[in-house]
Amino acid sequence: MSLYLGKIHYWLYNKIVWFENLEKEIINFAENNNLPVEQIKEEVLSKYEAPTENKPLEQIIDTSNIHGWLQSKIHAAEGRQAAWVTAILKEKEGYKKDLMDIFKKQGEKCGVEHREKNYPTMPEEMYNALNDYILEGMPCDRVNVVLSSDENEIVWKATQCLHSPHWQAVGGKVQNFYDLREAWISAFVTSLNDDFHFEALGDSTYSIKR
Repeated sequence: MSLYLGKIHYWLYNKIVWFENLEKEIINFAENNNLPVEQIKEEVLSKYEAPTENKPLEQIIDTSNIHGWLQSKIHAAEGRQAAWVTAILKEKEGYKKDLMDIFKKQGEKCGVEHREKNYPTMPEEMYNALNDYILEGMPCDRVNVVLSSDENEIVWKATQCLHSPHWQAVGGKVQNFYDLREAWISAFVTSLNDDFHFEALGDSTYSIKR
């Protein structure tokens, strides 16, 4: 990656900010349900960097280590979310449905907002829109590989899981991450263009199709 800020760095940072917005919604849910938020927050911030709080990238990034700074923010954001979700589900497993509703609502909101700026009509365009939000490591990690793409469907596979270590570190289940993210993606895709739907095909393979 370059030593200078470019479009790809702002693109990655916007994905981090999106992820942190989900974290805020999760914390709001915990507060509204009288969970021990301050205790959880103290534990989380003792292990991970604090959120960026959507400050301008050029004001906060370490320009001498752009790649490392962005990577550390991704790891911190994923670690905090894993910690919050795991702590909430330890209070009550039934809260998972509520968390999935939070992810669905945020997915719908992002889909509507994106549609107003850019209305995709092809599966590949839907996939590219999705990747403007989903955190899947750094571009150099090349996690997602497109297996097939035509005018009716795009199919891709995740070649590795970058998320498990974050969930293992907090004694959580990475399946919760995938369940929540898939709820978000499904809502996002439908809100973006209801001619399409998202499907998890198994074996880390997914599709968006008409």
